Amino acid sequence: MLADLDLLLIAVFCAADDLLPKATKNAKRIVTDAEVVTLCVAQAIMGLPEDPRFLAIAAKRLVHLFPKLPQQPGYWRRRNRLADTIEALIAEFARHSPGWEDDLLLVDSTPVECARSLETTRRSQLADAADYGYCASHSRYFWGFRLHALFAPDGTPRALELTSPKVGEREVCLALIERVERQGWLVVVGDKGYAGREFEADAAQLEATIARPRRRDEPGRGPHLAPIRQRIESIFWTCKDLLTLERHGARTLHGLRARICARFLALAAAIALNHRLGRPPRALAAYCA
Repeated sequence: MLADLDLLLIAVFCAADDLLPKATKNAKRIVTDAEVVTLCVAQAIMGLPEDPRFLAIAAKRLVHLFPKLPQQPGYWRRRNRLADTIEALIAEFARHSPGWEDDLLLVDSTPVECARSLETTRRSQLADAADYGYCASHSRYFWGFRLHALFAPDGTPRALELTSPKVGEREVCLALIERVERQGWLVVVGDKGYAGREFEADAAQLEATIARPRRRDEPGRGPHLAPIRQRIESIFWTCKDLLTLERHGARTLHGLRARICARFLALAAAIALNHRLGRPPRALAAYCA
């Protein structure tokens, strides 16, 4: 069976249709909730963050799967309303990947920029929740949020958290470790920012060991983690490049959550499908056309 966009969307639709409760009939609705969720995945994997442009292209590219498409305002409202469903489907697809059982996890965070001009930050509907933060890897300040994530080495998302940039990485990491589903003790690999005796002791109470590179002010030699640390950088790059994480196009907090969840649903579904097809886990190029 060849991997392509149609196969991915069919897999997402079947899972969503089986899990979602049967809704009461509504004569005004021309597409079901499962179809809306599938369209969200299609939008993410096709790299089209603008809703009007996506619906226009979908009317030609996906007409054999979606003979009828919602109008842009209705699609926007229903996507926001289905944010909880999209997030639940991430875990459902992740459970069908070998990474769900992995006791070695990777932790990191990445900026989710929402505006650049001062006037936009003042007028944006995200102004009450977003804040300024500093991205050390890019040596720049940004306005928006920070996305924290726990991944299995194959890229399977195990836990996600969108926070203010002012919230500390270690604090969020503990919350993710406490929330992640697992069978036993975890080994969590992070960068030098996840340091501190108190933090490591708190993680140990949650049955997790923190593995990180040695800092300059610490004696001895730390573990060589560069190869495995590169994996999470590659996972985030997949989200930014193929899934347009940095070009989310959201203008409200509900919209931002729904769009980010749709991108990680696309990632989780593609990884689960790739495992079944015997392909590399994060080989997403075949689904993007």
